[in-house]
Amino acid sequence: MVKVDLSGASSFFTGAGPDFAAAERAHRVLSEGTGLGNDFIGWLGLPQRMKDTELPAILEAAKLIRSRSQALVVIGIGGSYLGARGAIELLKPIPGKDDPKVFFVGNGLSADALCDTIELIGDKDFDVNVISKSGTTLEPAAAFRIFRELLAKKYGDKADEHIFATTDAKRGVLKSLADAHGWPSFVVPDDVGGRFSVLSAVGLLPMAVAGIDVERVINAAIEEFKALDLRSPENPAWQYAAARQNLYSKGYGIEILGCYEPSFRFMAEWWKQLYGESEGKDGKGIFPASVEFTADLHSMGQFIQQGPRTLMESIVRFEKSRCAYPFPFEEANADGLNYIAGRDMAEVSNIAADAVKAAHISGGVPNLVITVPKRDEEGFAALVCFFELACAISGYMSGVNPFDQPGVEAYKKNMFRMLGKPGA
Repeated sequence: MVKVDLSGASSFFTGAGPDFAAAERAHRVLSEGTGLGNDFIGWLGLPQRMKDTELPAILEAAKLIRSRSQALVVIGIGGSYLGARGAIELLKPIPGKDDPKVFFVGNGLSADALCDTIELIGDKDFDVNVISKSGTTLEPAAAFRIFRELLAKKYGDKADEHIFATTDAKRGVLKSLADAHGWPSFVVPDDVGGRFSVLSAVGLLPMAVAGIDVERVINAAIEEFKALDLRSPENPAWQYAAARQNLYSKGYGIEILGCYEPSFRFMAEWWKQLYGESEGKDGKGIFPASVEFTADLHSMGQFIQQGPRTLMESIVRFEKSRCAYPFPFEEANADGLNYIAGRDMAEVSNIAADAVKAAHISGGVPNLVITVPKRDEEGFAALVCFFELACAISGYMSGVNPFDQPGVEAYKKNMFRMLGKPGA
């Protein structure tokens, strides 16, 4: 289970500190389904639902793709790709010799990025997993048309056998196409918003193709949600939600999520969408940003240490490293580093993290530490469940609907009009 350490923020809290009574009320509203957006809280029971329904079919599809293809092209934007990419880069940053390479497209409109991906795929055998609730969102729809053409050129009348759709269960353009062409299709649940969907087929199929044990992920998530149903200030989701809302009330309007593992980068991107879309509305919200330590200490460190005091910092730390690597001794010691010779690099990293925390606190930056046992399937599941639950609680505490995103449509209206879309 995730642990949260609030000691690095305790001197910054207002009043009596985090309002756990408000967190309890928000948790009750969420669990009883009486709050705004209550038709989108299906993610709370999603792991068990997946185990009972689609998981075997997902595993079978992944087995087929892994048996015949060297690459999987995942087409999707926002919640349709960030969770899967975060999981794969966290758990499988280097594909094994039998693992297909997973490429993510349809999350932008860059011609260069598209051409670069096509060049990287080259003459590899590949499958496509297109992920879209409707099938009409411009970025993934455009990429899908392009990759359908590439599949047709490569496989001819067998092209449809290489397409897997993850879409609405009953309606929409993509669902209609899947039915017409006989593509195997998986469900984007009606009661789960995109940014909460990583534990559905949206995330599980690409993860399974990449070689991640998604059965372990789902089983761990089932247990994690049970543990997080604790109605007590000892609940880490309450601690995180209540602490950040307390700091926000004192003027800390920007939250930086950091980690000392470079493989966490896209988990941070997933977190930014989760919290940005859920809380940033009605003139309210903590702005989510991210950094990669220790690298960004040599670029953003100065700003964090001595810039405007509007920042709070949340740091994800893994208790155990995957590997051990003792720092070597060198007789000449020209670089003067023999003072750390024999120490494991993980120990050096942990000491650096402690030093950074102390420096930032002394510089006026509240610090929240989120600890996970290990960078593995269980650790990933724990983080997803923790961040999702804390996000919903935090949103309700601030008085917004955590499950809608009306502001996302504004740019689309302008874009469609400028592109000349009929009726725009």
